[in-house]
Amino acid sequence: MENNLKIEIDSNISNIAVVRVAVATFVSNLEISIDDLMDIKTAVSEAVTNSIEHGYENYSGKVIVEAKITSITDDIVTIIIKDDGIGISDIDLATTPTYTSKPELEHAGLGFTIMESFMDQIEIDSSVNKGTTIKLIKIIKKKKSI
Repeated sequence: MENNLKIEIDSNISNIAVVRVAVATFVSNLEISIDDLMDIKTAVSEAVTNSIEHGYENYSGKVIVEAKITSITDDIVTIIIKDDGIGISDIDLATTPTYTSKPELEHAGLGFTIMESFMDQIEIDSSVNKGTTIKLIKIIKKKKSI
């Protein structure tokens, strides 16, 4: 079984909550723990925040969020966050804990670290001046019947 969700938002900080609620609602039909649900919501919030604050810096654009649930042995939640912003020139540096390109922001520097700690897998694809795609994967173990 597979189920899909796609949302396109303007790169406006107020839209982060919309995406967070939409993705949480989308996955809430699974046999998912509150902890796993919170992990997904937090990772999605961080990824969308990065797209808006770093990808689009001082101009507006679109952020596309696609979520997919694939049910095989376990449920696999895949979430893709894509922007057409400025991109990341050095992914290794950007994913270094506490590194930030915006030290003036008080919450900056932990986004990728948070995503990596809350999800089972994270993939980053980025090209300068072409945008960034972040793929988040969470495996939800199905409860075994007795």
